[in-house]
Amino acid sequence: MSREHDIVLYGATGYVGKLTALYLAGRVEATGARIALAGRSTEKLAAVRDACGPAARDWPLIEADTTRPATLAAMAASTQVVLTTVGPYTKYGLPLVAACAEAGTDYADLTGEVNFVRESIDVYGKQAADTGARIVHCCGFDSIPSDLSVYALYRRAQEDGTGELLNTTYVLSKFRAESAVARRRRWWR
Repeated sequence: MSREHDIVLYGATGYVGKLTALYLAGRVEATGARIALAGRSTEKLAAVRDACGPAARDWPLIEADTTRPATLAAMAASTQVVLTTVGPYTKYGLPLVAACAEAGTDYADLTGEVNFVRESIDVYGKQAADTGARIVHCCGFDSIPSDLSVYALYRRAQEDGTGELLNTTYVLSKFRAESAVARRRRWWR
């Protein structure tokens, strides 16, 4: 399936969206990915694109809004995958999941809202499977480290033959966000 874009970053003008755009701009030359930025305001999207430097100068801008489903449908149909940072997902997420499921477009978010995840699976899971869309939730800090840690514990318990893993307690005792702070300072100058 050939589409205009490889990746559309939806919500690129929000705080996490801007950081994600900067991250993608730092890797686009190595990958050759065709990236577009999407959100409600092309003026704000242009400012984000400009802040990303020369690697992003030709990135297309897509005006899309969860209150206008046709814009989401067009955006989803134009790309292989939509990365979204637009939350809260319970309020804004389902229309985009619907558009991606219908278009056969892969979708990834960073939600931690389990009620949204459950509803999107119940409502759009079959359609996504039928069209080949992969709907991937919880790709954010609150989900990935804990999920991978529990999986590692599960595998270790299986390998050791110690029995079934029944309960886990995950405690974050130290966290350093210096790189995120440094990027934020650079961004707002």
